[in-house]
Amino acid sequence: MPTKTATYEGVVIAQTDVYEEVEGNVYFPESSIKKEYFKPSSTHTVCGWKGTASYYTVSVNGKDNNDAAWFYPTPKDAAKNIAGHVAFWKGVRVN
Repeated sequence: MPTKTATYEGVVIAQTDVYEEVEGNVYFPESSIKKEYFKPSSTHTVCGWKGTASYYTVSVNGKDNNDAAWFYPTPKDAAKNIAGHVAFWKGVRVN
């Protein structure tokens, strides 16, 4: 697998060469994110086949990007492959 990198405001916030791709999103193993840039959010959403998602606010150089990362703490069986993984949107670049 090619290496994937997530950046926000020009800063690398996650990098891995082992990941999952679901519905066009790259899910990074939680161990590959730089936790100093992540703050828990109280936001939750529900996907019919993946389960309930939780979110992180990504914070780089004092700039917060609310709910820019999401994960499924206890995904449904059909999405077990993304357990322990984090995905991005809202201006976080994944290359």
